[in-house]
Amino acid sequence: MDDARTDTDDVRVAAIASLTPLEELDHDPFLVDTRSQHAMCVRWAADKGYVVTRQLVLHGLRSDHRALWADVDAGAVDCFVVPNERVLEKALASARDFTAECERRGVRLETAGLDEPVYSAPMKADVHRRLSMPTAGYDGC
Repeated sequence: MDDARTDTDDVRVAAIASLTPLEELDHDPFLVDTRSQHAMCVRWAADKGYVVTRQLVLHGLRSDHRALWADVDAGAVDCFVVPNERVLEKALASARDFTAECERRGVRLETAGLDEPVYSAPMKADVHRRLSMPTAGYDGC
């Protein structure tokens, strides 16, 4: 029996989204819309035959923080994916340090690089409503 894995066999992905304040919605709605960021990562993973096992929402996290590496160390994550470089820059304190730490640990870091949604006023309003009323039970549907 051959235990060698192919690139698509059981690749478990942690999708990283940026936790960006709601005040930035008009300036850069995609950075605020964690749901769309994660959806982009899930679509990227599905296109490759990978599975997203973790969804992380981060803001300025240090690249050596245990929260990033616990699932890697436990064997639950093989790869990180971010929607784009802007998200990576917001999510981590230093994108360069995180990239270096991924290389040091032998963990792939991928950028989905898919097209961002074009946000209309109603779409921005939906994001605002979803993020400003989470305790009222609103789930964005």
